[in-house]
Amino acid sequence: MEMREKYTADKRILFFESIAGVPGMVAATLRYLRSLRLMRRDSGWIHTLLEEAENERMHLMSFMTLRNPGIPLRALVLAAQGVFYNVFFMSYIISPKICHRFVGYLEEAVITYTRAIEELEKGHLPRWEKLDAPSIAKDYWRLPENATMKGVLYAVRSDETTHRFVNHSLGNLGPHDINPFAIREPDMHVKGKTIEFSRETAAKYVNDGDKLILPL
Repeated sequence: MEMREKYTADKRILFFESIAGVPGMVAATLRYLRSLRLMRRDSGWIHTLLEEAENERMHLMSFMTLRNPGIPLRALVLAAQGVFYNVFFMSYIISPKICHRFVGYLEEAVITYTRAIEELEKGHLPRWEKLDAPSIAKDYWRLPENATMKGVLYAVRSDETTHRFVNHSLGNLGPHDINPFAIREPDMHVKGKTIEFSRETAAKYVNDGDKLILPL
């Protein structure tokens, strides 16, 4: 990152996370209303999408402890949210697959957090080096009492890799396919080997998950 970026990392993260929580909520809302309207089950999508939205919100709440955004940033977030929510809402009605694919690429925030970790380890973010992890972050990710911001960045980056994997995978599924992540999230042994599930691999993941919960 450039020198200017090193001192505005928290601002960029606050802005990004305030927008990143929108897609999951929009998609969950539309699928929820569809489930009510058609009076049938949703194949497990709603919970995963709401969980993603809440996870992004917790990222925001954690970084909010580092900086209280001023009026300009709050105004920018307000405007961006208003535009993005409505555009994504209409786009999801037209093509959920394209929207999930878009979110998958949006989750290249993995790169942003990787760079932040690298800059922190190089000593370019001195304000964060010995900063304790916020209490809200320790509770949410069950971090140790002596956890620092470095641990928070690693936890957030792990979340973002999950969102990337999940959305790219959902982008390969049909609207009536079972959500393979309704029972279990992909761990590093899964998302560390490939960036997404194909439709066939997702079906197999569902079947394997059923075997874990069904009695012998």
